[in-house]
Amino acid sequence: MALYKTLTVNKTTKVLIWKIEESIPSLKEGISLSENSTTRLNSMKSELHQKGFLSIRHLLKKVGYTDFDLIYDEFGKPHLKDGKFISITHSFTFTAIIVSDDLHVGIDIEKQRDKILKIAHKFTPIEEYNTIANVDAKISKLTIVWGAKESLYKIYGKKKLLFLHHIYIEDFKFEDKKTTGDIRFDGEQSSYNIEFLEFEGFTCVYAC
Repeated sequence: MALYKTLTVNKTTKVLIWKIEESIPSLKEGISLSENSTTRLNSMKSELHQKGFLSIRHLLKKVGYTDFDLIYDEFGKPHLKDGKFISITHSFTFTAIIVSDDLHVGIDIEKQRDKILKIAHKFTPIEEYNTIANVDAKISKLTIVWGAKESLYKIYGKKKLLFLHHIYIEDFKFEDKKTTGDIRFDGEQSSYNIEFLEFEGFTCVYAC
């Protein structure tokens, strides 16, 4: 089974990344699904989504959980029954989870694509990136910013947050592989640590 990478964020927080290389029958082996999850799986028209769904259950197994330990609230945010914190992501051939005993966490994986240049103005002040002459570097940086905002959005866990107006990411250097971010909404502000990594044309960002 293709556990791609394990990252220790701190003593109580871990990230696990899976590279999907298996068939659906192979991914169904060694895991059990609740009735609700079986229904969800069977309703998925995309084989890639099915594989993502199943591989996440293998990641859960790696940290001592099963599909039966995972519950979703009214906003679609995942929770663990024992009260620990979890966030989940899937993009094409990669899935990942971040699990923490005591910290609110969010994670996002994105494929690096030039499509992000067209939508960047919707989630960040694009003029801040005009000094980056190299197109690949601009795509890379914007993908990190998007992933960071997505991670914070997942931590907040409710609707209404706007990426452009409510989530702020501090500028960063690629080599630092980390930054910070704020959620400023409804008269309140909360700050988070953000880390990122790039591999095989993908970007993974996680926050806590």
